[in-house]
Amino acid sequence: MRFATYTAEGGTFYGAVTDAGMIPLNDTFPEWPTLLDAIKAGGLGELAEDAQGRTPSHTDYQFEMVLPNAPRILCVGVNFPDRNAEYKDGSEQPKYMSLFPRFASGFTGHDRPLIRPPESPQLDYEGEVAIVIGKGGRRISQADAYDHIAALTICNEGTIRDWVRHAKFNVTQGKNWDNSGAIGPWLVPFTDAAQLDDARIITRVNGEVRQDDVLSRMMHPIRREIEYISTFMTLQPGDVIVTGTPTGSGARLDPPQFLKPGDVVEVEVNTIGTLRNLIEDEAQ
Repeated sequence: MRFATYTAEGGTFYGAVTDAGMIPLNDTFPEWPTLLDAIKAGGLGELAEDAQGRTPSHTDYQFEMVLPNAPRILCVGVNFPDRNAEYKDGSEQPKYMSLFPRFASGFTGHDRPLIRPPESPQLDYEGEVAIVIGKGGRRISQADAYDHIAALTICNEGTIRDWVRHAKFNVTQGKNWDNSGAIGPWLVPFTDAAQLDDARIITRVNGEVRQDDVLSRMMHPIRREIEYISTFMTLQPGDVIVTGTPTGSGARLDPPQFLKPGDVVEVEVNTIGTLRNLIEDEAQ
């Protein structure tokens, strides 16, 4: 079962995704007005049961960022061995992971445009797996980490590259431009460790493969990410962790190849689906 947030008939809904259209579920569960509320209540199983056998009632719709009211989005940077080497600074594999926050306003949904701002032509792509926390906790062990995941989704963690260099110790400015990235298309409930352990990320730009790697090669595996992050902050249901991107982003190609209007970026994860976005310039 897959769950998405979407707009249709002038309203915003969440529901089950089928090949024939959307099955709206928020009217059936008024106590959970958003998909985030359903996650906080541990309700994805109930949503799946309710959607079984129902006929889609929305066939004309647009995907939205899958959790537009996500309370906290934390991203792990430079988390594949070749990605660390791309920086060409001679550094060894880092002992601790790099982390930075992103905000929901920086993301749009599947098949919606990523926006290149007039301030910079350096819009770049980063294909990643994102996990959604379902059970909160502090100082979570690696052995228990997967028990705290409710669902998986895909992130194109779009970045304005020159703006991440505006200060010495942070990248926040380059990571939070409105609609510069996307999360979606849907949430897939997490039920089996193989959904992460066997996951493969492929990012294509206009059909050309730019990134291709497997999560099992991460320097800081997802179990470790949950353990480490929950050491200094209490994870809460609905928190999103964007787990890291492979080598091959546009900034690291020779010469660099940044995204331009008309480009199509697809991030495919074999255990989740495909997130697709067109690039547009910001309307003036």
